[in-house]
Amino acid sequence: MTHNLKLTNSLTRKKELFNPINPQKITMYACGPTVYDDPHVGNARTLVVFDILFRILKMLYGEVNYVRNITDVDDKIIESSKKKSKSIQEITESVTRIFHQDCKSLNCLLPSREPRATEHISEMINMIKSLIKKNFAYENKKHVYFSITTYKKYGKLSNKNLDELKSGTRIEVSKLKKNSMDFVLWKPSDEKDPGWESPWGRGRPGWHLECSVMSEKYLGKHFDIHGGGLDLIFPHHENEIAQSCCNNSTEYFANYWVHNGFVTINKEKMSKSLGNVIKISDAVKKYSGQVVRLALLSAHYSQPLDWNDQLLENQKATIEKWYNLYEKIEEENILNISDSLLDDLNTPGFIAKIHELYNNAIKGDKKSKVQFNNACRFLGLFSVDKAKWEDFKKSNTKISEETIIKKINERYKAKKDNNYDLADQIRQELLNKGITIEDQKGKTIWKFK
Repeated sequence: MTHNLKLTNSLTRKKELFNPINPQKITMYACGPTVYDDPHVGNARTLVVFDILFRILKMLYGEVNYVRNITDVDDKIIESSKKKSKSIQEITESVTRIFHQDCKSLNCLLPSREPRATEHISEMINMIKSLIKKNFAYENKKHVYFSITTYKKYGKLSNKNLDELKSGTRIEVSKLKKNSMDFVLWKPSDEKDPGWESPWGRGRPGWHLECSVMSEKYLGKHFDIHGGGLDLIFPHHENEIAQSCCNNSTEYFANYWVHNGFVTINKEKMSKSLGNVIKISDAVKKYSGQVVRLALLSAHYSQPLDWNDQLLENQKATIEKWYNLYEKIEEENILNISDSLLDDLNTPGFIAKIHELYNNAIKGDKKSKVQFNNACRFLGLFSVDKAKWEDFKKSNTKISEETIIKKINERYKAKKDNNYDLADQIRQELLNKGITIEDQKGKTIWKFK
């Protein structure tokens, strides 16, 4: 069956109709976290974007093999271990546990598989041996490098030639390389660092190698979709393509490359190196997982998303409004209202459709109410029932019920005394603490914002 799903393919820089290798089983790989520190909102965007794509593919095709890896061996992990005076295992296990909790908080579906790099070292060693044998890689003083000049199509994903890539990239300088752009497949490990025995001595794999090996093991040499954040196009994904295509003598690695834009703060990329990150767990604690999720989906995935309190407050107000029509219903297929999602995951367009359904449903249209609830759930919202949503708001409010009633009585007295400035001041004070009030027929109704 042919569907009308279109995706922007970074490889061709065009929006293309998705044509799977095998419609009976879709294959997709997304680069997962390097578990050296708590995940932040920038990482969350990739999680949520690929979760939406996973949901769409499952709706259209049924069976989807979605693989998302865990990188649990990396120089950043070693550095974090030394900095925090904790073992490698303590760091990786702790961060992986937090990552899984974050995924749950954001209501992301579990991937089909979640392989860890350290569980695939033998396969990585075998791939390096194969690349050396085929003259695509070379060993020098216990290091093994991939020779980029052996792959004539290097740069096709980033759409740049070697000279352009050299001038625009920070390159690891080493006299052991034949070419400054050659990248590491294997490096020696110190006694205290994690390492595995290999034909080139005790060491550990390079980052790019891990994803090539794990994607091939679980998806095959040629699969449908690969992706991640925009910053992975070069060098990570470019290097994956080079080593995989050379090793397997294939023209293609993945047919479609999907990359999401950055989350920014004050127009600067959110990143640990800049020190401007907001942890997923902190954002969820303050606003709830579904408010954070809706915020991440409020802009098209390929565009930058500036993270600020106004964005979160707007999404919180939307979720609050939508809960007015929350209903436990038997889930139905949303294919008949999913045109915007099929057009390159246009989540802002789909959110606009949900608003339209809400407006129709609030007027009494029963069909719209069913479609509204199904659309919200498909987007990963309404992850808790209305009572639990109210409980979350209550627990997140920095004021007791006793104080609220006291303030309302003070406001009532202020109005009676014609002190409207004080009455407005009390209303704003309550609003700042997450409480809205409404005067109705001689009484004041309050609720959590």
